[in-house]
Amino acid sequence: MAALVVLLVLLLTKPGFSQSNDRDNNTNSFIAMFCGSNAVISVPNFIKNRNSTYNELRRRLLSEKVLYARAQALSAGDSVFAAAQCRNYISVDQCVACVDAGVSKLVNCTSGNGAYASFDNCFLRYEDFADFYNNPYVTEDSNGTPTVICGNQSAPQPTVFNQDVDRFLSDLRDATPKMSNFYVASTRQIASGNATVYVTAQCIENINKATCQTCMNRAYDKLNDCLPNTEGRFFDMGCFARYSDTPFFNDNQTMDISSVLKGNSSKAAVIGAAVGGVVLIFLILLSWLLYRSWKKSKKTEQAEFEGAIRYNYKDLQLATNNFSEENILGKGGFGEVYKAVLEDNNVVAVKKLLVEHARAKEEFENEIRLISNIHHRNLLRLLGWSIEESYLLLVLEYMPNGSLDRFLWGSKRGTLNWNQRYEIIFGIARGLAHLHDEFHVKIIHRDIKSSNILLSDDFKPKIADFGLARFHPEDLTHVSTKFAGTLGYTAPEYALHGVLSEKVDTYSFGIVILEIISGKRSTEVKSDNMEVV
Repeated sequence: MAALVVLLVLLLTKPGFSQSNDRDNNTNSFIAMFCGSNAVISVPNFIKNRNSTYNELRRRLLSEKVLYARAQALSAGDSVFAAAQCRNYISVDQCVACVDAGVSKLVNCTSGNGAYASFDNCFLRYEDFADFYNNPYVTEDSNGTPTVICGNQSAPQPTVFNQDVDRFLSDLRDATPKMSNFYVASTRQIASGNATVYVTAQCIENINKATCQTCMNRAYDKLNDCLPNTEGRFFDMGCFARYSDTPFFNDNQTMDISSVLKGNSSKAAVIGAAVGGVVLIFLILLSWLLYRSWKKSKKTEQAEFEGAIRYNYKDLQLATNNFSEENILGKGGFGEVYKAVLEDNNVVAVKKLLVEHARAKEEFENEIRLISNIHHRNLLRLLGWSIEESYLLLVLEYMPNGSLDRFLWGSKRGTLNWNQRYEIIFGIARGLAHLHDEFHVKIIHRDIKSSNILLSDDFKPKIADFGLARFHPEDLTHVSTKFAGTLGYTAPEYALHGVLSEKVDTYSFGIVILEIISGKRSTEVKSDNMEVV
């Protein structure tokens, strides 16, 4: 047991973050960089693969004449995945020059498993896993604090400047997630000194609209702190935004964002034009109160289910071939899991909860609230959900290699090498460390076992099936609760007395480690139908 504790402790390391201290008017000013500190298996091999991805990024940008590119170099234990994105208002040559500047910065990151560098013109990042392509926040080894750079010159008429630029930034926040490629470059005349203000915003490609909107909300709040200064920059892992009274892109590159903002203005115009007697005023007031209540509830729901998309049941029914037997991937205590192909040809897993269970809907809501707020490379990611009448569905990442037990004693028995087993053990430990110590509340899974460890196509482990997961009060070290788990993996104090703590997961993890090393399951069924642990 002590060895398991040491294994988890080794994973908790602090990253290094740096930020440019001198700011000038150069349109490609350095903003910030970060070097990860999680160790890699072989530093020379990792650096070799990293340099290979740099060359591939450069080649793709030049040959394909694009401003966004991805590259990867795959090898056992030392794979590198990289991405570079430039602002849409610069040329390909300027983009390559900016990426080269990023490479020069990141050459100082010599031993960690990931890093990024940000400039006004571009963003460069590499990791030892590919999940960040679609979700830039999926990593435990990063600095999540946004970088905000404010100018040092105040507007001549600060009150008027504040009001006009605030409205402009608000429009930028609302328009960017609705624009093509999540990109905006626009100008507007400001009453303060008859000046022109230039703004731009851009979300990382391949993220979804909801993630872009969340990042732009954060950018709006942070850039407001820069007012009444005449310039401000914002950067985090998901987006970049900037305003300035000095041009940093050409006038012929501006975009009209009024068309995507008409919906909000037309609603205000209809309400403003409404006139009438006392009855009409009463109805308007009542409608306003109901709308305010609805809006508040929607904001609460959005906060609870941030990052998860609500799907239409019929679309999921079609994607799973009407939930056919051929599409079943597995069965759990609360339902079955199906393979599904969505309209955009993305392959996902759909978990269909059994409604005959009295706790099914409650369990479903708990699972959404739990998984939608957890982002970690070793925890299965929730992509969406659906509630329609009695149908309760979860849309999850699809893991092509299935569960770990398949490779230990199933159809793929004996195909895992020792390096892969080592990486799987450490990956599970990282996921548990995030659940127990790094998430804002302590979460105890309660059912860690080999069949609940899923493997990606490159054998990265992801802890799945949060149907039994339980939030743990921070002020209590032990909680008495009814048993929920799998015999053979469950700690004796929990199975016999219902005493619940993170040690329950640690014990189960130890059993899984023994299974990974030995290739034998923790329970066996004898000829007399007796299950022996």
